[in-house]
Amino acid sequence: MNHHFLLIIHLLSATVWVGGHLLLVFCHLPQALKEKDPSIILNYEKKYEPVGMTALVLLVVTGILMAYKYGVSIEYWFQFATPVEKVVSTKLLLLFLTVAFALSAQFRVIPKLKNNPDKLPEMAFHILSVTIIGVLMLIFGSYIRFGGF
Repeated sequence: MNHHFLLIIHLLSATVWVGGHLLLVFCHLPQALKEKDPSIILNYEKKYEPVGMTALVLLVVTGILMAYKYGVSIEYWFQFATPVEKVVSTKLLLLFLTVAFALSAQFRVIPKLKNNPDKLPEMAFHILSVTIIGVLMLIFGSYIRFGGF
């Protein structure tokens, strides 16, 4: 697959993933916390999840394909030997952290949040963490253009 096409799909997916989380953090989360109303977050998540999860899957697939195009195949993941390996490996670690937060939110926090507004701060922590991780992944991805960090 053409590297330029992969990059465009990757960047568009990153826009959806990070942009959706920034919208949640700056618009919906403050309102939910102020009003102590979990439904504000839950309603947003319900609408965003199909688009956001599709973007995340595309990010993973295009990221792996581009890593291979840069010569960072699976046997070089987590070796941190070259600048590009450092970027790819760091982004993979951040991806695993994102998945951990997502699983925690989905199976531990959200089921309790529906009937308990006191869980809003814990949900806010999960939302902020995933958003910060997404922004970091975006920043680290930009280093590829310059051969890594």
